[in-house]
Amino acid sequence: MQKKSICCMIALAALLLSCQKASVPSQYAEGSDLPTIYPDYVEVTVPVNIAPLTFEWDGDSCADMVTRLTVGDEQLVLGGMKAQPSIDDWRSLAEKAQGQAIGVEVFTQNDGGQWMRHKPFNIYVSPDSIDSWLSYRLIAPSYVTYEELTLNQRCLENYEEHVMVDNMLCGLEETGQCVNCHNYQQYNPERMQFHARQFHGGTVIVYDGKIKKLNMKTDSTISAGVYPAWHPWLPLIVYSTNHTSQSFHTRDLNKIEVYDSASDLILYNVETDEVSNVENSPVELEVFPAWAPDGRTLYYCSAFFERHDTTSAEAETIKRSKEIKYALYKKSFDLDSRRFGPRELVFPTDSLIADTDSAATPHSTRSATLPRVSPDGRFLMFTLGYYGVFHIWHREADLYLLDLATGEVRSMDEINSTETESYHSWSSNGRWVVFSSRRDDGGYTRPFIAHINKDGKGSKPFELPQRDPDYHRQFMKSYNVPELMKGPVTITPQEFADVLKASDGVPVHFLP
Repeated sequence: MQKKSICCMIALAALLLSCQKASVPSQYAEGSDLPTIYPDYVEVTVPVNIAPLTFEWDGDSCADMVTRLTVGDEQLVLGGMKAQPSIDDWRSLAEKAQGQAIGVEVFTQNDGGQWMRHKPFNIYVSPDSIDSWLSYRLIAPSYVTYEELTLNQRCLENYEEHVMVDNMLCGLEETGQCVNCHNYQQYNPERMQFHARQFHGGTVIVYDGKIKKLNMKTDSTISAGVYPAWHPWLPLIVYSTNHTSQSFHTRDLNKIEVYDSASDLILYNVETDEVSNVENSPVELEVFPAWAPDGRTLYYCSAFFERHDTTSAEAETIKRSKEIKYALYKKSFDLDSRRFGPRELVFPTDSLIADTDSAATPHSTRSATLPRVSPDGRFLMFTLGYYGVFHIWHREADLYLLDLATGEVRSMDEINSTETESYHSWSSNGRWVVFSSRRDDGGYTRPFIAHINKDGKGSKPFELPQRDPDYHRQFMKSYNVPELMKGPVTITPQEFADVLKASDGVPVHFLP
C-alpha cells in the first residue's frame, strides 16, 4: 500500500511538473547568429492549415532551451530541447498570422547557466491552404529488402497517418510481390489506382467505390501498365509500358541505375477495360505521361535509342546507359474522337547546356523526366539529370520549371539542393508543390513542401512536420512518389489484399 502511494505521488509530481508553463529567461545575452535547429524551419513559408512545425536544437552542446512563438499580442512559450507546440495552440497562432508571420525566438542555456537569445526568425504563414492529405510509398533500400512495403496516407493538418496498402498482407518470399505507382484522378481518393508486381500481380482500380483488379498485359503490349496519368475528368488513364531493370555501380556516386530496355504508351478505358497504343516506336523509349488540366494535351518523356549490336536489350542498355537522354514531348487529344495527334517536341535534350555546363562537366546534353503540369496550366515542372530515366538515384537531379506561356525554362534554384530532387506533385490550387529530396543525409528521400507564387517563384522548402522533430533521423525508409489528395482513402488494407489475392485479374481487350 505504501509502495503504491509513493508511485502515485511520483506520477502526480511528474504531471504537475509537465503542466508548469515554461518562461522566457529574465536575463540573457544577445547572439548575432540564427539558431541551429532541425528540421530547418528558419524563414520558411507554410500553409495556414499545416500541422505544427516542431524542431529541436541541433547546434553545439547546451543545457536547456526555451522557444517563444509570437503573433501580435499572442505568444506561446515552450520549454525543453524540442519545441513541440500543440495542434490547438499552433492553429490559433497560424490563423492569426495568415498573410504575415509567426515570430520565433530561441533561447539556449550553456553549461555555466548563462542564457543567450539567438537571432530571431520568422515562419511565414500563407493564407493559401494545401490539400489535407498526402500519400506515399514507404520503402527500405531496395537492395536490402522490398517486401516490407506500404502505401501510406498522412493528414497534413495533424500527424494522423494510416497504411492504405500493406504489401506483406498478400505473401512473403516466393509468394510475395511489390506495390507501387499510386495515382489519383484530380486529387480524388475515390478514384485511384496502384500496381502489384509478381505473385499477386495486377493493377487495382478504385472508381467511385468499386474496386477491380486488372491483368493489363496483352500480346500486343510489352508489359502491363506502369507509370499512370489519369485524364482530368474522362474515365481514361494513359500508362507507360516498360521493361525495367536495375543494376549497381561500384565506382559511381550514383550507386544504382534503374533503366528501361523498352517502353511505350497505352490508353486504358476504365469503363470498357479496353487498351490501345498511344506511342510505340521501336527506337523510342516513351515514359512518364502527364495530362494538362484542360484534358486536351498529353505530355510525356521519350528518348531515342537505336540498338547497335546483337546482345540482349538489357545488356546493351546497361552498357550505353549514359547515352540515353529523355526529351519532353506533347500530343494533342481530341475529346470527341478520343484520338491523339502527332507528337511535338517541347524540351530537347540539348536545352540550357550553354548556361549550365562547365569545363568540369562532361555532359553535353541532359535528360528530362517526371513532367507535371500546374492546375492552372501555366507551368510544367520536371526533373533534369545528366542521363537516364530514374533520377531518384541521381545526385545531380534538380527540379526545373517550364513556363508554358512564354517557353522560358529555368532551374528552380530556390528549391533545389546539392542532393537529389525527384518526384513532385502540385496542390490542387497550384500554390504548393511537394517533392522528394535527399538533402538531409543523401541516402533517404523525405517529403519537402514549397509555396509557388503566381509567377512560378518558389519559397524555401520545409520538411514534412512530425510530432517528434527527430523522427526522420531515426526512420530508415524513404518516401516514394508523394501525391496530394483532397481526403483519405477509406478502403482498408485488408480489403485491398483480398482483391489482390482473389483472382488473376480482369483481362483487358486490346484495340488495334
